Parts: sequence; structure tokens; C-alpha cells
Amino acid sequence: MLELCSRGVVKVWYEPTGVFQRNNASFAVINEKLEDVGTVQVNEQATVYEIFTDFLRIRVNKDPFQLQIFDKYQKLLLSDFKDRGLVKEGDRLVAYKSLKADEQFFGLGEKSGPLNKRGLTYKMWNSDQPCYSPTQDPLYKSIPFFISSYKYGIFFDNTHKTEFKLGSESNDYFSFEAPGGEMLYYFIFGNNYKQIIEGYTQLTGKPIMPPKWAFGFSQSRGLMTREDMTRDIAKEYRARKIPIDIMYQDIGWTKNLQDFEWGRGYQNPKQMVKDLAADGFKMIVSQDPVISQANKKQWREADSLGYFATDIRTGKSYDMPWPWGGNCGVVDFTKPGVADWWGTYQQKPVADGVKGFWTDMGEPAWTNEDAVDRLYMKHHLGMHEEIHNVYGLTWDKVVKEQFEKHNPNQRVFQMTRAAYAGLQRYTFGWSGDSGNGSDVLEGWGQLANQIPMSLSAGMGLIPFWACDISGYCGDIKDYPAMAEFYTRWMQFGVFNPLSRAHHEGNVAVEPWLFGPDAERRSKEAIELKYKLFPYIYTYGREAHDTGVPLMRALLLEFPNDVETFKADAQFMFGKELLVAPVVEKGAVTKKVYLPEGQWIDFKDGKTVYNGSQWIIYDAPLDITPVFAKKGSIIPMMPLMQYLHEKPTYPIILEVFPANEGQTASFELYEDDGETNNYLKNIYAKTKITSTTGKQDWSVRVNEREEKGYTLTGTRNLVIKLHTSQEPKSVILGTTKVKKGKLKSLQEGMENDFKAAWTWDKENGICFIKLQDTGKSQEIKISK
Repeated sequence: MLELCSRGVVKVWYEPTGVFQRNNASFAVINEKLEDVGTVQVNEQATVYEIFTDFLRIRVNKDPFQLQIFDKYQKLLLSDFKDRGLVKEGDRLVAYKSLKADEQFFGLGEKSGPLNKRGLTYKMWNSDQPCYSPTQDPLYKSIPFFISSYKYGIFFDNTHKTEFKLGSESNDYFSFEAPGGEMLYYFIFGNNYKQIIEGYTQLTGKPIMPPKWAFGFSQSRGLMTREDMTRDIAKEYRARKIPIDIMYQDIGWTKNLQDFEWGRGYQNPKQMVKDLAADGFKMIVSQDPVISQANKKQWREADSLGYFATDIRTGKSYDMPWPWGGNCGVVDFTKPGVADWWGTYQQKPVADGVKGFWTDMGEPAWTNEDAVDRLYMKHHLGMHEEIHNVYGLTWDKVVKEQFEKHNPNQRVFQMTRAAYAGLQRYTFGWSGDSGNGSDVLEGWGQLANQIPMSLSAGMGLIPFWACDISGYCGDIKDYPAMAEFYTRWMQFGVFNPLSRAHHEGNVAVEPWLFGPDAERRSKEAIELKYKLFPYIYTYGREAHDTGVPLMRALLLEFPNDVETFKADAQFMFGKELLVAPVVEKGAVTKKVYLPEGQWIDFKDGKTVYNGSQWIIYDAPLDITPVFAKKGSIIPMMPLMQYLHEKPTYPIILEVFPANEGQTASFELYEDDGETNNYLKNIYAKTKITSTTGKQDWSVRVNEREEKGYTLTGTRNLVIKLHTSQEPKSVILGTTKVKKGKLKSLQEGMENDFKAAWTWDKENGICFIKLQDTGKSQEIKISK
């Protein structure tokens, strides 16, 4: 069966019986009618059917049966391999596709290994794999969506243990298969990789936006389960002036699995949360999807209500071994009634001021491939072999929807470990228990692999992603010896949209423990993240609208540059910044690929590198290689100890002018950061442009577009024009702006709203301060 979802998205369903019926509706796809495709031209000839859209030509050969899809220029994109478009062996279904000599593959969600998946095999079976290696598979999440360099994507919508062999068996074909369920997939065409991701987003839903404070820094620990510890660490962060927004509590916070009652480590938890909130902290607590048998009251309640998955051999609640708390009942989130029951329990800590949850162990834990006994588990919507990969998704759906039910219009924070395609509608993601458990100091390979893993996750619609900074696994016996490793983790981790330092057990990983130099370097890295908040938050909105992630494989921005296929150890952070963290032990240089154009060292703001080349960049332990694209505008803000510590603050516009005759632009996005009003398109946007002329630079601040959201207070805009020559004059509208001193301009950024400018000769920056009136303003800077 072929169904046109749009002119570029085709649903393909092979069914040998001719009965097109599923056990369950798709857990991932929420919309198949993406657009009105209009009148479709279908031609039938003796040996073939042909279907034409504005973008595609679809050819179905009759005998032997073969499906082929071409673009409108007759370029072959995807073809069944000979007559093996569908091979059925019992319940096993395999689709074989012809493999082109130069075809490459990307995606499959949060997977280990390189960015380019050509020649590799991957399975989808959510697995609890602590201390996983840089090549281990399967891992925690199953997102059966990949992208081809031939500008199409395939989403194989099958929740069973699917397997993808992307040229690992032959150079002539690749395949994807499932041991059960349907051979149902979506072909998604795009002129570039971003369009393919946008098509997948249309099918599976837009990512929810985190609250604004989620983009700050956070601290956690496996045994962060005590009030005194939590208060002490929070107090130390503030005393050392290291910015932070969030304190996590791991699973031991709760008295019993999973009653959502505070445990013995807390004397007055409600007051603790209140006191921390007064100092800018938000509290996130963990939850597991099980009820311990030791928690007799709640276990009996759930058992009597039939809220556990059952064992088909006994008809009773399945007896699940669990890493802590003893044997448990596995809550069946697919069963009606469970959602409201769970939601009532989870609201208890929220009523105490807790801001959200991280949903852990949702594979569910200890149900890896070798745990075949779990296949006797039955859920309301099916046997475990079908439900396993979506178990975490069904849980995250309940957590999100119940949070919103009990806390209307409040933006949810939920970060999950196990998930399936479509998770972006409910939750954010982190990469689980990374690091080297045998020797924490030998975890460099695991750190390095987090980069391509994060980029694959982003292409699988996990735009709001995190890893455990420091690596979760391994005892730290010598903190000074780990200072370099910790610093490099931090320098990468602050560019995760969600940044969290976390480690196993009672192993502390606060920055100051690794010595004064590591503390200073970590502080500088975290401070940069905070100053970049206006830039990051704008791209958070873009991720919601389009699905395109904040951390981007270079190929997303430079789709025609095949050299980007090799760029595993760097990424674009938005469109304007290129980040290349150092992830090699002892390294003081970094090999970086710079795509087309020119690139400016973000550290000094003036060193220019030509693109389309690999460079060796000096990167001692103080340095994270970051480059700004020439012809870009990057909005920043003054440093704060937590996000919006000051509700009104100046916007600092780092302007790296384009070449003569060209224009740079950026559209700043702002909203309240706390509510779901963004879903109603209640926001403010301000477009800023910078045009380079022969005699001057012209910076225009366009009239602010306010759609139901109005900024409070009065603020300045501070333009930092990076140039090697001192301007002759600055004119705002028709008024010549008075030149002042750098110190007075910097001191007056927040409270002095009179226009002024100055020249910083040492750094090659022209500073211009003007009040943000919300109206259109133009500044001319004469050369």
C-alpha cells in the first residue's frame, strides 16, 4: 500500500496477506495528512505503475515486484534491491534496498559509534547498559529513523526489536528488518537534511520547549538524597559564584519506590525547596516506573487495581527484579486509569515546590536482550516484545500530561533515559550511564563518542539533550589526577542544551573538588553558557518549530560539503557558532574542519580563518575551540548567577560584519519562559541586521514584533562591532552619538539609557549603547 502524506512524504506498507491492520495505532506518528497533495497523476502500463507528485516520481514494477522512488529530475533516490523489497521468513520481515557506492547514512537517534553509519549494524531494543563502550549497541533509546546522503529519510514505524544493516552485509544493498509487527515505513524527501528532519517532525510532532531555567547549569549525584548535602552544595555554588539553576535529587530521595514521599534524609523538605527557590534554585527529582513489593500499601493498591504488567504464565502481576528496592511490580502505563492514579502520586512533590522530574530506568531496567524471561510480560496493549521499546514513551506521556493536568499552563521539565520515536512531544533526553567503570581516568573514548552520539540524537528529534558531565561511571580516587578529564567534559557539556554534572553513588563531582585551576576553567565554561542564553533560547524556539536541533552535525548547515561527513568531533551550535571540544587525553591542539566562508576565533574576536579546510588549532586546557561565522550576529547577556536573576537586562549583540556588500542578520526570540503560551505563539521577536558598505557599517534594529508578549522594564542594546579599524563616528538615526570611555559605557549598560559609543583598541571592538525602544532604529558607523 502506498499513501501520499504530502508531495514529499510517502507511506509504504508491505503486507503479504493484503490485510492492512495493526495491533496498535502508531505510538510515534500523530499526523499523516501533512498537506493536500491535490490531483495525483497515476499512469498504468503493462509492466509498471507510475505516480507523480510535484517532488517525486514513484515507480512500481509489477513482475517482479519492485518499488523505486525518483526525484522530479528522474534521479533514483531509493529502490528495492532486485525482487527483495520484502522477504518474509515466518514472522520476520526484511526490506532490502539497493545501496549506491557513494551513499552515506546518518541518524538512528542516540546511538554509539561514528556520525556516519555506513557499513554498520544497529538494533532497536531499549537496554540498560551502564558504562557502555564507544561502539556498544543497543542502548537506551530506539528511534528507527535514518537519513541518506541521497536526500531522503526512512522512518521504520515498528516497535519490535528492529535491526538496520546499513551496508554491513554487502556493498550492493542495505536492509532493515523486524521479528514481528508490520513492514511499514515512511519515505521522507527533502532538498536538504533540515527539510527531511522537518518532514519527520510533521509526522511525529514538534518538540516541547523546556522552561528557560532548564538552559542553565545543574548539579546531581547518585546519592544526592539528603537535605543537608543539597543545601551545602547549593550554598557553595553561590559562595564561589559559579552560575547554577538546578539541583537534582536521585531516586533515593523517595521513601519507597515509588510513593513520591520524601525519605529519611530530609528533615523539612518543603522548607528546603522554598529556601533554595529563594536563592534561584529549582529542584528536580527522579522517578522510577515501578512499585517495590517492600512498599506494601502502594503495591497492594496497584495490584488490586490491575495496574501492573502481568505474567502470562501465572496471570498475576509480573515479579520484576530491580537494581534497588527489591523485586517490583512494573506499572502498565498503557492501561486506562493508570495515568490519573500515577498523576496524583507524582503531584505530591510538585505541591512542595519541586519543578519537574527525570524519568530513569524506563527501558525498563534489566530487560536487555539476554533477559528473555521479560518476554512473558503482558501489557494492556500487547506483549512485551511489542511494548518494550515504547514502554518509556508511554510513561513519559503520562508524566507530561498529568503534570499539565495538575499544573495548568505550566511548562513541564522532564528528562528521560529510555524512549521511542515521538519522545519529543513529552520529554527531553540524556545519554545515560556513560564513562569507564573500570578506570574513570580512561573514559576519554566514552567522552569523545558523546559528540557523534549527541548529533545523531539531534537528528532523531532529541534537540534538548544532555550527558552526565564527568561520565557517570567509575570511582574517583584522585581528584587532581582527574582535573584535565573533568575540565574537558565540562567544556563539552556546557554546549549541551541541558547541562548537568552527575556521577554514580556518593562520588562528588562539584567543580571545586578538582583543584583551583579546574574550578576556574569550569566556571569560565559555565559562565559562557549563561552569557549565551539569548542565543540558545532563540534556537530552542527554532527547534520547537522545525525539529532542527541546537547541536548540529555540520552537514545540516553545509549539506553539499561531503567533508562534513567526517567531522565527528565538532558541531554547529545554532547557525553561527562552530564548537570543537578537545576530547583527547593530553591534547593541546585540535584538528578542526572549517566549512566554506570565513571563521573568526570567538575567544579573541578577531583572528580570521578561511574555510573549506582543516586546521590545527592551539587548544591548551584553558581553551575550548569556538568559531563565529563571519557575517553573523550573536545575542548575549551579562553574567548572572542563575537565569533571569535580574528580570530586565541589556542584550549584547556581538556583530561580526559580513564582507562588503553583504548583510548579517539574527532574529531574537523572547517569551515568558515558564508557561505554555509559546504554543499559542505568544512571544516577541526582534530582527537585527548589519550591512557592510564601502564607507560604513549599518546596524538596523527592526521594530519589535510583539504577539501577546510585552517585555517589562527598560533595557539597553549594546552593539559590539568587531573590526580592525577605529570608526570615525557613530550616528543613531540623524543624531551623532557622543563618544565616551569604555569603563563608563560598561558600567552604564544596565541603568544609563543615554546613547554612547567607544572604541576598544586592544580587542578591536566598537561598543555602541542605545536604549531598546521596541521601535525601528538604525545606527551608521563610519569607517
